[in-house]
Amino acid sequence: MAVVDKVQAESSISHEQRRATSQSWSGSYRRFAGCLDFFSMLLAGVIAFVLRFPGVPTDPTGSYTAPYVALTVALPVLWVPTLMLCRAYQPRYIGVGYEEFHRVLRAGFIFTAALAIIAYATKTEVARGYVVMAMPLGTLLNVFARYRLRKWLHRKRWNGECMRRVVAVGHRTSVADLIRVLQQKRYHGMDIAAVCLPPALAAGDDAVSEVEGVPVLGDFSQAAAVADRIGADSVAVLACPEMDGTALRRLAWQIERDDVELVVAPALMDVTGPRISIRPVAGLPLLHVEHPELDGGRKVLKGAFDRTAALAGLLLLSPLLAVVAFLIKVTSAGPVMFRQVRVGRGGREFTVLKFRTMVRDAEARKVELLQHNENDGVLFKIRADPRVTRVGRWLRRYSLDELPQLFNVLRGDMSLVGPRPPLPEEVAQYGGDVYRRLVVKPGLTGLWQVSGRSDLTWEESVRLDLRYVDNWTLALDLQIMWKTWSAVFRGSGAY
Repeated sequence: MAVVDKVQAESSISHEQRRATSQSWSGSYRRFAGCLDFFSMLLAGVIAFVLRFPGVPTDPTGSYTAPYVALTVALPVLWVPTLMLCRAYQPRYIGVGYEEFHRVLRAGFIFTAALAIIAYATKTEVARGYVVMAMPLGTLLNVFARYRLRKWLHRKRWNGECMRRVVAVGHRTSVADLIRVLQQKRYHGMDIAAVCLPPALAAGDDAVSEVEGVPVLGDFSQAAAVADRIGADSVAVLACPEMDGTALRRLAWQIERDDVELVVAPALMDVTGPRISIRPVAGLPLLHVEHPELDGGRKVLKGAFDRTAALAGLLLLSPLLAVVAFLIKVTSAGPVMFRQVRVGRGGREFTVLKFRTMVRDAEARKVELLQHNENDGVLFKIRADPRVTRVGRWLRRYSLDELPQLFNVLRGDMSLVGPRPPLPEEVAQYGGDVYRRLVVKPGLTGLWQVSGRSDLTWEESVRLDLRYVDNWTLALDLQIMWKTWSAVFRGSGAY
């Protein structure tokens, strides 16, 4: 009864009301997504029709264009069921960008292929120009609409709305880490509402009443009861030896009647994507983890993409580079470019190029400022560094000082996306796992750039870099580059 009393004191709202509220916003979100999907494809069909059949039809009766009018109307009607078949409306994918967009793109491929096969089988003549415009445009418009809807959901979640209530089950340290991460990144939509700890910490003289401000409402065996009482949407089980296969299966049986999701975090962290697969062996579902592919064809593809994009970027941004160089030259004494030795892949040193943002004798004055270092690791950062010039502060805020590193990418010293390029004195202080940052080329941007920039602690910066090294793909690179624009325009964490 103690668990029940604690939960009832926590809130006067019944678990039925909580679950109904959660299902309500989830259902509304999916219905609105369906409307966006419908009108995205309808708009694409109308645009393709207008561009393919401009002006007055050659046939006064309209018999030539009439089938395309019908097809324009039919496209969105058939598009929504195709998305359903590709599970684009599953609650588990709400707000999960990659999975959601992947399903929309796959639906676009399937829909286009099905349309071509049906036209071929029925010997129906379809204007290729119409199909070539309508289908890709509809798919891209749909991805953009889902992206904007996802951003709206993220804003709601930052305000504490549209959240999924979660019961965290695990040891105190791992639960505390999870709570801190989810509180910092509320856009994931997971609100830890209750905690279940090992029996020794959930009851008795050494009982813990809360973890990071979240109440402890029971032990491992009471997780299903706690989830039922608070109307939880999910139970998250963190890695702990007490929750073995039998205990997890029993917990899954207990919560399935209330349609509560079971989420299990493996002991192996920061490994995602195609490296992980579950393969049954002798009746046991074993988690297989592939080694990261750091060489071979993917490396060649990444290098070719980097150099091509860097060359295109230099050509497109050359007027901006010229303006920045002029401003630096006329506002402060010293060279336009700042050259510094950094450490690249395999420990090889190279000279990085940046626009100068500090006074000429900045390196000489660094010694007297070491006591003001605001970073907790080997990095040297001061929020209001007196050595930074007025133009330099503006360049740093929007990362414009980094643009000359496109020459480093073109030369092969750096990549567009990768870990932060370290100084030799920083590398000299590396220990253990940190050296793994050097197995790939450093990047012009990376997870550190889109996750806080200079506001990150040393441990967070290392963790993000190692996660990138172990999980990099070209798709991840494109995703990071896309997020870099918003991070740069916000200017947060840059100093």
